[in-house]
Order: sequence, then C-alpha cells, then structure tokens
Amino acid sequence: MRVYHGKYAAAKRKFGIVVARFNEHITRPLLDGAVTTLRKAGVRDKNIEIVWVPGGLEVPQFCKKLRQKRFCDAVIAIACVIRGGTYHFEVVSHELTRGISQVALETGTPIATAVVTVDNLEQAIDRAGLKSGNKGEQAALVALEIASLNEQLGKDRPRKTKKN
Repeated sequence: MRVYHGKYAAAKRKFGIVVARFNEHITRPLLDGAVTTLRKAGVRDKNIEIVWVPGGLEVPQFCKKLRQKRFCDAVIAIACVIRGGTYHFEVVSHELTRGISQVALETGTPIATAVVTVDNLEQAIDRAGLKSGNKGEQAALVALEIASLNEQLGKDRPRKTKKN
C-alpha cells in the first residue's frame, strides 16, 4: 500500500499568487499572510510571483497565465467578495470558484484558494487575520502541501504488467 503525504518544506518550489485589487483592504492582509507563510517555509522571494488583477472575475484567467509561463509549482488565488443588495454577489462568487476549479483541472496546476465570500465586512475582516485566522496563511500551507503531493504523484509511474 502506498500512502502519500504532502510536505510543508519548500525546497526550490516556485509559487504564483493572483490577488484581486477589489476589496484590497481585505486582500492585502491575505496576501501578506500568504507571503509570510511561504517565506517561513523557506521559499525565497525570487520564487514568488505576484499578479494583481482588478477583481475576482479576473483571478482564474491569470492563474492560467501563470501556468502558461510555467513559472510555478502551485498558485494561490486571493479575492474577497462581500454580499451586497443585488444578485451580483452570487454571480461573482460562483464564476470565480468555477473558473479556479476549471483552470486547475484543465492545466493540472494545483491552486489553493484564499477566496473570502462573506455576508458583511466584519466577516471579511475576521477571515483576514482577526477572529478566524488569516485565510491567506492557510492557503499558503495548502499550496505547499499540494505542490509536494503533485510532485510525488507526478514521479510515480504505473507498473508494467506481465503479459499472459
């Protein structure tokens, strides 16, 4: 039986971070948490590439662009969508999540998310480092782990079977 576990050690892995500028008062602390966590794991600044985009709907496209550049072993997607009085919240939240999943599946790129979808500003602040911890830090830990797992499983080749 083979059991795989991701490791939090960075080795020489490279990470991309796509962060939405909309609601930057929330996304900036999420970004800071992610970068701090990657640095603590031993990732050098030259191995972190950050792309700022206007809003959440642009995040998936630029996650894909980072993969096309072949820069990174994993990507961290950061955005904050706060419910308003219209249907816009549902549309943006759904398309952002769907887009990230689609890019991950199409490209094979591990994507960790620090996408905060909340009802109000207080909940967003809590997830950016107050009561609920920093979701950027948590996403960076996930990125480290999934990059490690992706590497391990990428090296594993199917065994040849004997012909009868």
